[in-house]
Amino acid sequence: MPQVLLLPAILILLLGMGYPLVWQAVTSLQEFGLAQQFGQAAPFVWFDNYVTLATDPELWAVVARSLMFCVVTAVVTLVIGLLCALLMMVIGKAPRLILQIALLLAWAMPVVAAMTVWIWLFDRRRGVINYVLDMIPGVDMYRFDWLETPMTFFFVASVIVVWMSVPFVAFSSYAGLTQVSEEVLEAAQIDGATPWQRLKHIILPMIKPVITIVFLLQLIWNLRVFTQITMLQDAGSKSGDFDLLGTYIYKLGTRAQDFGMASAVSVLVLALTIALSWFYIRSLLKEDQS
Repeated sequence: MPQVLLLPAILILLLGMGYPLVWQAVTSLQEFGLAQQFGQAAPFVWFDNYVTLATDPELWAVVARSLMFCVVTAVVTLVIGLLCALLMMVIGKAPRLILQIALLLAWAMPVVAAMTVWIWLFDRRRGVINYVLDMIPGVDMYRFDWLETPMTFFFVASVIVVWMSVPFVAFSSYAGLTQVSEEVLEAAQIDGATPWQRLKHIILPMIKPVITIVFLLQLIWNLRVFTQITMLQDAGSKSGDFDLLGTYIYKLGTRAQDFGMASAVSVLVLALTIALSWFYIRSLLKEDQS
């Protein structure tokens, strides 16, 4: 039976993800603080942690901020990645190779190294961004602190996350574009379809599955973004106004030593991830049925 071949993968998945998931779910129902780290039994408080979170306005502010951040950055990443993929389809071999190498270098750069460079670029005293903008007549960016307010802080974070994510979207979309039939495009061109009409009515519908999956992955990855926000907070403010869900859970667990509440928020993030994935899974099930 071919289903037997799935057993090793299912067992590895259950062992690798099942135990931490169960532990997290159980901990979210307990009072698990610093005392429990030293061996004291963790009493069950059942849904008290969830009730506390549900009535915490700070948590919902973080959730709203995180959802807005992940949607905006995912949309911008998708648009820029698609434009890069279309550009690779129309330019010559040498420029395409240069563009692909540049994208690969951006993709392969370690996150910490990339963050160090970006923090230098936006540094209020020696940053190149302020220096270049300050040269524009009428623009005063002398020692402007990009990490001082939440608006500019998340603008910088969005730029960095988009820069790191565009290569994946561009290469995935480019792979999808190479599968579009040349005969169909030539037939549409002979029938008088403009480039915009060919893109809208032929190319984009044919690569829609690729676009859908990369957009979904971007939403999930951006919802869990942590390193970029933490390093920007280290360089700027550590106020709660600059938190997303990842850093909020980190502060609950490591600084407040409240692992029960941190686990409850983690379960909430898991539920949000499943909710975001559900639309794609449902479309896959419909395609299989059809």
